[in-house]
Amino acid sequence: MIDLVKAKQYFKHYVSNYDSTHPRIALKIVHTYHVAENAKKIASDLNLSKEEQELAELIGLLHDIGRFEQWKFYQTYSDKLSIDHGQKSVEVLFADREIRNFIEDEKYDAIIYKAINNHNKLEIERGLSEQEVTHCKIVRDADNLDIFRNILENRPEDYTHLGSQNVSKEILSPEFFEDFKKEKPLIYAKAKTDMDIMVAIIAHIYAINFKSTLQIIQERDSIQKFVKHIDAQDEYTKEKLQEIVDYAMNYIKRKTK
Repeated sequence: MIDLVKAKQYFKHYVSNYDSTHPRIALKIVHTYHVAENAKKIASDLNLSKEEQELAELIGLLHDIGRFEQWKFYQTYSDKLSIDHGQKSVEVLFADREIRNFIEDEKYDAIIYKAINNHNKLEIERGLSEQEVTHCKIVRDADNLDIFRNILENRPEDYTHLGSQNVSKEILSPEFFEDFKKEKPLIYAKAKTDMDIMVAIIAHIYAINFKSTLQIIQERDSIQKFVKHIDAQDEYTKEKLQEIVDYAMNYIKRKTK
């Protein structure tokens, strides 16, 4: 049995061990609750059972629990510069037995482990059961969906990897613009500028698994608001970002027919 009230209470207790007044910690706490809500909605849109919906919400609640240790020891959320936060999350939950504080029943352990461990990988690992794959896809969609809200409510600079102090003045690399049109997720490590990182974030739409998730992005007008929030100053970059918006909206329209 999944007791979400108890799980949320324990999550609140767990993060109380970290400085929740620090903006970077607070950001991840808020993100966690939004991902849990997104996962619940996606599971509902898929007409999954009440139990499966609760499981999806629980996975969303736990998906980033390793982030707090990541920040504590490395002062960064960049996996490239520190640790794989998906792997760290399952270590916290299973190696340290924290999972039993969130759910007493062990029957979901494999699904929870696989979904969280795969949520930040470029691709979902092969050889999983249908149920495991479904929950991997749900949490990945829920996570990708929240990245737009997160940046719109905060500074784009909080999500840059290359140290930009003002993303709006950054220039988009021509090759990153061309790669965006290939309709595949972009690799952050290949970014030459922090504007490239912003485009890589928009390219998260190519990793979305469910039509309902893309419909939410469409309904919230997330892409257009995101680009407006970036407020590019360079004329070439501004022009290419508008083309990216148009391309992204056409892609979403095609995929939600």
